[in-house]
Amino acid sequence: MTTQTATLPPFRVDDLPQNRVTRFDLVPDQRRLAEIAADLGLLGLQKLRFQGLLRASGRTDWRLEAHLGATVEQACVVTLDPVRTRIEVDITRLFLKSHDLPEEIDGEVEMPEDDTTEDLKAEIDVEHIMRESLALNLPLYPRKEDAELGEAVFTQPGKAAMRDEDARPFAGLAALRDKLGGDGEK
Repeated sequence: MTTQTATLPPFRVDDLPQNRVTRFDLVPDQRRLAEIAADLGLLGLQKLRFQGLLRASGRTDWRLEAHLGATVEQACVVTLDPVRTRIEVDITRLFLKSHDLPEEIDGEVEMPEDDTTEDLKAEIDVEHIMRESLALNLPLYPRKEDAELGEAVFTQPGKAAMRDEDARPFAGLAALRDKLGGDGEK
């Protein structure tokens, strides 16, 4: 049985049944949506649902399978106008009791390729996983369909304007090559 709820306390691993799945359906209320939107720097968060299940995986490990659905509003990177995006993504996490941590070399830790595994702790915080998954799946550079960058012109008083074309790193070398009559072929 799945119960829809606005908040969900973390599941204590010792209380989870080994022989059946534990279902959850997390749908934050308007107050929680506003909190999450503010935490993530969003202009708005209209809908958010995290629905799935937890099940035992072997004797000591646990598996979370869920679906995240959200409608977010962010500022366009060009115009700063609101951009609405629908996010639909499946989330899988495997919580391992004996999880080998990556080796630390010279104070740095290399991230493992499999980012779906985590150390099993005393609790599994589904709401935290929902928020983290939302943050990881937000568009990095939201942009309105018709938004375009114009040509940038840079100048100082009394000097000729420098255009985007002039700022290209090899433009001067190409012009010199062309002036000397070389075509770059040997």
